[in-house]
Amino acid sequence: MLGAGSVSAFLGFNLGSLALKGVSTPDGRPTTKFASAKASNSQQVGLTLLKEEEILKVVKSRIEGKTKAAKSEKLEDDEEEINNKPKPQEKPQEVVEEKPQPGFPVSAESEGVTFAVQSARYSGGDLLLKVKMQNKGKDSVRFLYSFLDVTDDKGRTLSASTESLPAELPANGPTFSGTVIIPTALLDDVNKVSLSLTDYPAQKLKLDVSDIPVAR
Repeated sequence: MLGAGSVSAFLGFNLGSLALKGVSTPDGRPTTKFASAKASNSQQVGLTLLKEEEILKVVKSRIEGKTKAAKSEKLEDDEEEINNKPKPQEKPQEVVEEKPQPGFPVSAESEGVTFAVQSARYSGGDLLLKVKMQNKGKDSVRFLYSFLDVTDDKGRTLSASTESLPAELPANGPTFSGTVIIPTALLDDVNKVSLSLTDYPAQKLKLDVSDIPVAR
């Protein structure tokens, strides 16, 4: 009986020890509670401190931004002031008249119509005769320049073309300018040429411009 009771008591003690294994007694010390609470608060609320270099960068960027804005505003004000200033009036260019060549102008007049050769010059294989025409008569006059006769000082007929001469001269009209063009191949031994022009189709007037110097 004693042996059976001893064995039962030993088995009960072992089973109770196994059941209570891993269970600890709660810590009732106040210092431990304060330490844990402080650690918890420090984890929940964090205080972030900026470095001095970062603060200086922020301040510098703001200062530069304000400076650039002020400069931009000043430039805009200056440009507006310059644009609003009255511009000086430009002086009209003076028209310089060409000096007449020796022997020019050579002109003819008929029925109030003037035909004048102002100058002669060689350019690009052609002789260019600068011509001015004006009608001071009461009636308009028409011309057909295919009837323009050109002859040299030896009486030979020369081929020629015209440029910018008017097909019609109005009565009491302005002066018109143009050019008579003669190929230089026809002028090897020529010193003077003559032009003859009549109106078309009436042929009431005749303009003869003689002895135009063309020697080179």
